[in-house]
Amino acid sequence: MNINFASTSQIGARESNQDETGAVLGKHSACFMVCDGVAGTEGGETAAQLARDTLLAEFREEHPITPDETGRWIHLAEEAILGAQKINPNLKRMSTTLAALFIDRDEQRAWWTHAGDSRVYHFRRGFIHAVTRDHSLAQQMRDAGYENTGINSNLLYNALGAEGTQPVSNSEALPLEDGDAFLVCTDGFWCSLTPQEMEQALRMVNSPQEWLALMQKAINRSEKKDNLSAVAVWVGSPQDTTLFQSMTDSARFLPPRD
Repeated sequence: MNINFASTSQIGARESNQDETGAVLGKHSACFMVCDGVAGTEGGETAAQLARDTLLAEFREEHPITPDETGRWIHLAEEAILGAQKINPNLKRMSTTLAALFIDRDEQRAWWTHAGDSRVYHFRRGFIHAVTRDHSLAQQMRDAGYENTGINSNLLYNALGAEGTQPVSNSEALPLEDGDAFLVCTDGFWCSLTPQEMEQALRMVNSPQEWLALMQKAINRSEKKDNLSAVAVWVGSPQDTTLFQSMTDSARFLPPRD
């Protein structure tokens, strides 16, 4: 099964970029991730880099992977951050979000892990099929039925390295279909886009590079403040699958022939 990907990471209006992206596409497996150093504490960029580097160091391009194995890697990434906190008192509160997509190319299945408010979106036949749920107070309020509470969306209750951190969230392993697409991104990227804009952009492009570029145009129309990073992953030919789906949907509204 053919896989293509593209990535972007931009500083936005910040003084520095605390985001990290990572991607490894091997013969038997693949890994794509973003990490976003949590603002408000010193060392966010260090935590993000440690998480990314630890995960990539464990990955072996020519070996198959399993959810149990990748779960162990996530644990090692957090241990690396906690170890660095002990060595340098100035970094004792550093933490990072994480969103990571793993693909077993032999078994043609995917699964993902996240902590914080970095997200994994899964698109199937041109529409959002699944998306991670943020580990944030704002998400908890939405889940409770409250909207527009004014709560700062950056208030997280889970991140790698954070005090009292909870276990990361893991998806089930999902059988892949030709035409599946994934967007792995930080909050600086997704917060300036609607789900409809993501879907519409996917239906208008021929490559993951074009998809990111078109979404970037929509982001540019908003007031960019945060770092923004994303990895777009295409399995097979999403452009063909979404075109077929669009034609099928359009046919529903055509008047019947005499």
